[in-house]
Amino acid sequence: MYKSLTQKGFTLLEVLSVIVLMGVIAAIAAPSWLTFVEGKRLNSGRDKLYLGLREAQTKAQRRGLDWQFSLRERDGSVEWATHPKSVDSATVQWTALDAASLKIDEETTLATSGSTYYVRFDDDGNVQYRLGRVTLSSRRVPQLKRCVVVSTIIGAMRKSK
Repeated sequence: MYKSLTQKGFTLLEVLSVIVLMGVIAAIAAPSWLTFVEGKRLNSGRDKLYLGLREAQTKAQRRGLDWQFSLRERDGSVEWATHPKSVDSATVQWTALDAASLKIDEETTLATSGSTYYVRFDDDGNVQYRLGRVTLSSRRVPQLKRCVVVSTIIGAMRKSK
């Protein structure tokens, strides 16, 4: 006469087990995810600096003037600019890299003037004065680094880790 009622759902123990399991998985995956995301930000920043260097070299060749690529860190942000060598870098329009977690690493070997790093190209696109590299690193994952190397006097450049 009486029908037994079946209960549906999860017990408290089952729910807590799933929550603990999800927490363990998140704790294992979070550092890898952070490293992956910072690596992508570094790659993007490096690519923008590479294009900025190429832009300065191309403008030098097309306009027949000495042209400069300038780089600085200001208010926790990395900024770059391209401009004629004759124009003071303090008066040019600077472009900030999108990620605030990036910084100019101490491995950067470009020429400096005050707190500004620079590369100069003559009217043939050749590097004037000094070869070097610009290295970006992450404030969040310091062991990650990416760089652009100005490797020859004729202005050959390459991207690297």
